[in-house]
Amino acid sequence: MRVDRAALRRELRDRRRALPASIRIAAADALAARLLALPFAPSAGYVAGYWAMDGEIALHSWQLKLPSDCVYCLPVLDGDTLRFAPWRPGDALVTNRYGIPEPDLSPTSLLDPAQMAMVVMPLTGFDSRGRRLGMGGGWYDRGFAFRHEAPAPPWLVGAAFSTQQVDEIEPAHWDVTLDAACTESQTFDFRMADA
Repeated sequence: MRVDRAALRRELRDRRRALPASIRIAAADALAARLLALPFAPSAGYVAGYWAMDGEIALHSWQLKLPSDCVYCLPVLDGDTLRFAPWRPGDALVTNRYGIPEPDLSPTSLLDPAQMAMVVMPLTGFDSRGRRLGMGGGWYDRGFAFRHEAPAPPWLVGAAFSTQQVDEIEPAHWDVTLDAACTESQTFDFRMADA
């Protein structure tokens, strides 16, 4: 049976928006510990996160606890391409076409997805096999399409609240599978899962 992805997105976004502030704050701290404990968590290099919007689980706690040799980056929409830019609290931001803040850097300063050591991406939903449901724009799927040929690098990790896990997401041929997903209460390592 085919699931209406738009309806599922609405339901899962409503679930995460309904979480009270106290749960969100505790979840961000718990998520940071899980991301730092991943067996492939880098000790150096470029690592990408996201600017939490629309009830997404926040990454600020993780960003502040990263090893000193890691450079935190945020996604930047460069035309139809997903790229990344280093960012620290206080650095200039601009709002992209979707209203999401991104670093205010020239296109020549942007990094390609393959330059990242690890990318933590926001999830609308995910299942126990590493299949993800994003917002529907396909930015991460296009940006990391090269992963269909070579599983890593970079490591792709989804971040979500546990309430966003579903039984099954039917994959599309363009979907890029996660290496892991972390919630406030569980870590899922998909690298050894049967496809």
